[in-house]
Amino acid sequence: MQTTEFTSILHQTVKALSAEGKGILAADESPGSMSKKFNPINVENNEENRRKYRSILFATEGLEKYISGTILHEETLYQQFDDKKSFPEQIQSKGIVVGIKVDKGLKPLWPGQPANPEKFTAGLDSLDDLCKRSFERGARFAKWRCALAISRTTPSQLAIDEVARTLARYAKVCQSHGLVPIVEPELLPLGNHSIDLCAKLSRRIFSRCFQLLADYKVDMQGCLLKPHMITPGLDSLDSWDNEKIGKYTAQVLADTCPANLGGIFFLSGGQDEYTATRNLLAINLAKQALGTIPFTLSFSFGRALQNGAVNSWKGSEGNTGVSQASLMERAEANWNAVNNRESGSQKKADPKQVDKEAHDY
Repeated sequence: MQTTEFTSILHQTVKALSAEGKGILAADESPGSMSKKFNPINVENNEENRRKYRSILFATEGLEKYISGTILHEETLYQQFDDKKSFPEQIQSKGIVVGIKVDKGLKPLWPGQPANPEKFTAGLDSLDDLCKRSFERGARFAKWRCALAISRTTPSQLAIDEVARTLARYAKVCQSHGLVPIVEPELLPLGNHSIDLCAKLSRRIFSRCFQLLADYKVDMQGCLLKPHMITPGLDSLDSWDNEKIGKYTAQVLADTCPANLGGIFFLSGGQDEYTATRNLLAINLAKQALGTIPFTLSFSFGRALQNGAVNSWKGSEGNTGVSQASLMERAEANWNAVNNRESGSQKKADPKQVDKEAHDY
């Protein structure tokens, strides 16, 4: 490992994010994608309403009990509360680490071939300046999402290599500016594939990513992984058995992740909030049974933390309390799952009722 001026900062940030089984609130939706949250509750998607909604999230009393970090969109990094206190200042005052989404979205990997759905993630050309500005604004970690899909012909080896190389370059730039990189190589659950095929492909993807991270000399102690859970496809006839998902996911990670990795924070992948929590608990119980995974397996959820909060808010200031209570309930339930505890607030739901529109591909 190469020691730099930021090495101690990177390691301190990872330690803070992984503290006591806490997780990360992903509030980094782009302005356009916020329509998916606001349209069902008849709230206009404009900057002021986005500011009002996120001010409710970030001002939630006691959130720091269960949340160690919050990922912001660049727009949110510069927004303020009504009293002119900036969002990053408020988040930091709670002892929560500020993060920033730095990728610029998915673009066609094969231009001129519309039948080929594979994508690459844009944003490397402006990443250096964005990381520098974000660090100066108070951010201490970053997120970059890549996505791969399972079909008869995908993911191709070229697409896997592109994802691995892009994530490695991104991670190296982040660390050069003091930001802990969250590496997110998401294998989408769309399709009718088996859990065994998901596990096989995930091993290939994770192994290739860690190989390139090593080639680029990324400090693994100052790096986090944000993976998908190992599940059958949404259109598969296989059942979404929580215990099986937990065992498969823990085993794939034990087989592919280096022991010095800073930690793992799962994405929810469009799962409803109750299914995501049950699967998170099953993964941590499987980790305990294996006894070979030395780092935290926590959560970096967006929809699975916010769904109840935004639906309770409905754009009304009078609903602030119930919205914040919903956020706290989900944060506590997931914190319990990371700490191998069943949550009393869990409800039964159809595990395949996943928001397919949550998958931008």
